[in-house]
Amino acid sequence: MHDTTALLVELGSVILGLGLIGRFAGRIGLSPIPLYLLAGLAFGEGGLLPLGASEEFTAVGAEIGVILLLLLLGLEYSASELVTSLKTQYPSGAVDFVLNATPGAVAALLLGWGPVGAVALAGVTWISSSGVIAKVLTDLGRLGNRETPVILGVLVIEDLSMAVYLPLLTAMLAGVGLAGGSIALLIALGTVGFVLYLALRHGRLISRAVSSDNPEMLLLVVLGLTVLVAGVAQELQVSAAVGAFLVGIALSGEVAEGARKLLTPLRDLFAAVFFVFFGLSTNPAEIPPVLLPAALLAVVTVLTKIATGWYAARRAGIGSRGRWRAGGTLVARGEFSIVIAGLAVATEPRIGPIATAYVLILVIVGPLTARWTQPVVAKIQAWRGKDGDTGKGGSTGKGGDTGRGDSAGKGRGEVPAVRPAPTAQEELAPDRL
Repeated sequence: MHDTTALLVELGSVILGLGLIGRFAGRIGLSPIPLYLLAGLAFGEGGLLPLGASEEFTAVGAEIGVILLLLLLGLEYSASELVTSLKTQYPSGAVDFVLNATPGAVAALLLGWGPVGAVALAGVTWISSSGVIAKVLTDLGRLGNRETPVILGVLVIEDLSMAVYLPLLTAMLAGVGLAGGSIALLIALGTVGFVLYLALRHGRLISRAVSSDNPEMLLLVVLGLTVLVAGVAQELQVSAAVGAFLVGIALSGEVAEGARKLLTPLRDLFAAVFFVFFGLSTNPAEIPPVLLPAALLAVVTVLTKIATGWYAARRAGIGSRGRWRAGGTLVARGEFSIVIAGLAVATEPRIGPIATAYVLILVIVGPLTARWTQPVVAKIQAWRGKDGDTGKGGSTGKGGDTGRGDSAGKGRGEVPAVRPAPTAQEELAPDRL
């Protein structure tokens, strides 16, 4: 078969298969990410039917997928929202980092991976999946709950932290010394600060320069600008993903909304290709030996994420029920964990299988903990003869948790000013990966 013909046949089969997988995942109420990873494992090296002709195209598509994931994520936030979240949620962000990055770092050191592997696996266990959590909040009808802005605040801190973490990890993976790593970190911090300043002070001018009434022109300009900035950022060792994220932050208003509508289908396509490509690069035979450490790491970080959400919601004055719901919702890991592992796998190949197994476990467990953590805790407290909402700092009185269950709209009260609760059509589109 001619090379081009083989490429078209393989590529068409992969895209069609992804579409069918996505529909099946939607029918059973599951995130498609684990199924995409499994599909990549099935058709990668050591899988059932390895793909050869489309491998190079898939690699490029995976890079575009990462760029679009971060661009769309940046479009969800304005610079003012990021600054507000930093001011109000930084203690919760610090607790989140300590509780959830430490298990990954310790596990990597125990496995003998060294400092670089420790930094990489710490990132894998630290960052929650914004996409999976967004869909869970929508599916459970919790967009109006009082704990939702707290959850979003923690996610914003994590996403913004990636603008510092990814350049540092990239420098370490490249073997750059302390001086080179410090320079990369300073460049990243300076770039983030400069972009936030431009977005806060001159965001309207930037958006006006990019804006167009013609959807085709808007798509080409935003996509072209993003890929260009991502390439320049990669050359400066700041990470292409961070460059795309900063472009998204710089755009606001109608431009951001229009770009989000135009680019969401492209994001979904290439993000699916990215997850498949990560599965393709992992040998399925390497996963069974790491299932036990991945499962142990998953159990530990489920508990630490629940503790993180509980602490963050308690700081916001939310009652016991909302605290447990916030903790259970933050459990899922997904796109960022795979992005980090994908960067590190060339230097530390052993991180690929354990990261794949870890994400597969938590992307399935995450929606379950979001739904059942609070009810299970309530049953345990009832069994022990305690009222879950009347303890010290509980939900009665000021700042109490006025929500009634997962999705009922009664008595939710006003949302705290951590970050305005988005609508399903705006900040938390249910189709986000």
